[in-house]
Order: sequence, then structure tokens, then C-alpha cells
Amino acid sequence: MNFALILFVLVVATGLVWAFDHFYARKKRAPDAPDPWWVEYGGSFFPVILAVFLLRSFLVEPFKIPSGSMIPTLLIGDFILVNKFTYGIRIPVINKKVVELNTPQRGDVVVFRYPPDPTLDYIKRVVGVPGDKVAYKNKKLTINGREVAQQKVEDYLDRDRLFYTPRFVESLGTVQHEILVEADAPAFIPMGGRFPLGEKCNYNSEGMSCEVPPGHYFMMGDNRDNSQDSRFWGFVPDENLVGRAFFIWFNFSDLKRIGSFH
Repeated sequence: MNFALILFVLVVATGLVWAFDHFYARKKRAPDAPDPWWVEYGGSFFPVILAVFLLRSFLVEPFKIPSGSMIPTLLIGDFILVNKFTYGIRIPVINKKVVELNTPQRGDVVVFRYPPDPTLDYIKRVVGVPGDKVAYKNKKLTINGREVAQQKVEDYLDRDRLFYTPRFVESLGTVQHEILVEADAPAFIPMGGRFPLGEKCNYNSEGMSCEVPPGHYFMMGDNRDNSQDSRFWGFVPDENLVGRAFFIWFNFSDLKRIGSFH
């Protein structure tokens, strides 16, 4: 469901009602005549819907985490806020960038439109930026020939499955974050490379490597062995970016999660 398009249609519809009444119909009514119901409702809802549309189009937009691909950073059920202007100002609905601002950096957690199906929103961490040579082999991440630093910390307990997973602190540039790596899961990616610009990637029994093309980004989940990400379906083009996640504002199951991510 394209909620931005629905909001846009509602803004136009209620705005037309308000404008028609304000500039024409009101002048035809008697001074003491009550407003018709369609004017009362349309005129009342217009400023509210317009404010919501502008807020979520240009400032922040809420999202709910539906899967465990970003555990332990983000959990299923986390409600997050996404900064909509940090990577440039875009025209709502068509998502065309009109003002250049910042570009995604390694380590950013980003919401984007899933390349194979842009009607879906995904959230992953930026691992590779344009021009980077990214490799993930034998559970080790390297960028431009340098292995990304990892430090082993206490294992992570999945309370739903009662299962412990090795946990590491990874450093991507200036960003430190936790990842999960299951030692027994396979390192290779089956049937990899069947996506646009797939010729930029190579796969073997150890894993994969890719050179990130201009205007694209390589994304990975923090739950490394339970994430469908750029290793499987390829690069994320700049026009698919929605914004940078920066805050957990609610979780019905655990109120302590509020504000635990930034």
C-alpha cells in the first residue's frame, strides 16, 4: 500500500473542498447559514492531513520492524523514526531528489525501497558505498582489501527460540555496532549474482565479493546469517533510499527499548 500516495490524494481532495468553499461557495450562502457537512468535514481535515503529509514527506516517518534481520540492533516490534531529509529532499510519491544534501555513510542504518519490489520497504545497514570493493568470505567482512574489525562479546540469547548466537562488536568507519554470526551457518550465498549489475559480483564456496557501482549501495543485516540483503538481491540504487533510521520511539513488548538506538 502506497501510503504517501493515499495521503497526497486526501490532501488534494480536502484542499479542493476547502478552496471551493473559501473562494466561491461561502459567498453564495446566507451569512447565518450553517456550513454543509461536506464543507465542515473537508475544511476541518485539510490542515491536519496536510501537516501529516508534509511531516512524513520531508522530516520524519515512522516504521515498524517486521523481521529479525537487524537483531540485535533492532528487534521485531520496534517502532522507529526515519530522517527523511538527511540524504536529500525528494518530491513526495515519485521520490525524485531535487536537493542534494548528505550521502549514506558506512554504518548508517537505512530504510529503502526493496529493489526487486519497490512497493516494499526494507531496513539494513550500509556496508559499501559507491566504488567500494566489498567481500564477505568465511564470515569475515572486508572493504577495499581491509578486514573490518570485530570484537567478540557476550553471546546473544534469542528468548523466543532459547538459542544463543555468537555476538560481535563491528566497527564500520566511526560507527560501532553489534552483529550476530552463526558459526554453523554456510558462508556461501546460493544462486547469487542474478540481479541487475550482478556482473559486479563473484561467488564461490567461501562467500562473495562485489564492486559497488556508482549511485548504488551495498546493504547487509546485522543478523548476518538470517538476513536477505545485498548478498542475495544486489545493490540499492540511490533513488530507492527513503531515509536514515535514528530512534526507537516505542515497543509494546519492551518499553526499555525506547530511545535505545540512535
